Amino acid sequence: MSRGVLCIAEENLSVAWARAFLAAMEHGVEEVAPLVIAVTGFDGGVVHEDLAIRQAVDAALDELDTRLSCEMVARTIFPRGLWNPARPRAELYERYFRILPRIRKCPGNKYGVYFERMIAHGESRKNQLEHIIQTYMGGNRRRAALQAAILDPATDLTDQRMRGFPCLQQVAFVPGSEGGLRVIGFYPRQYIFERAYGNYLGLCWVGRFIAHELGLDLKEMQCFIGVATLGNLGKAALQPLATTLSKLLAAQG
Repeated sequence: MSRGVLCIAEENLSVAWARAFLAAMEHGVEEVAPLVIAVTGFDGGVVHEDLAIRQAVDAALDELDTRLSCEMVARTIFPRGLWNPARPRAELYERYFRILPRIRKCPGNKYGVYFERMIAHGESRKNQLEHIIQTYMGGNRRRAALQAAILDPATDLTDQRMRGFPCLQQVAFVPGSEGGLRVIGFYPRQYIFERAYGNYLGLCWVGRFIAHELGLDLKEMQCFIGVATLGNLGKAALQPLATTLSKLLAAQG
């Protein structure tokens, strides 16, 4: 059964994710379609998180042998450790391309990596993030110009029954009238347990990068998901995490 449309707006990323996870864990719910997430709590571009919730997610990811973590998933969208805000952004691109051969060797990256698609898309290897920065700084405020595509029809539209990548299809950056920036991600489908926390975190990270380069303040992360499911694991395996999250949210009042 589909739960139907669910819109979650929170200041804290961890709380927003936990509410989405618990909604998908409800009895009889097989999917949430659509799911809309909005997170509005940022300090200097750094998104608000609840450390106890994030630690609980990472512990469950480890215990259930997913070979993933929130950080690992987020870095596929933006390699935060390679970016020094005090240095020219060209250094970020150069560092990333130097380690890209090693990144590609990971089995989960055999079809591509989100950040690579943003800065080297398609046969032309177009750096979409650089285009967004330069066109905005050049005075172009056309919102359709401030988008980065992930899907590459030439390579991604196959007859495979299972493929996985890319789930994220597009990222948009929307400047506001008061010096703020929204980053928006679009997912036709998303796994809430294995991927969603890291997805939201990665969107916040790339939003912080673009906001910094545009001289704006990151104010909001929005994520639109057509169909959200728990993922590859059943509810029985995830029930201990659900119990922990329910207690943590209840303690917050």
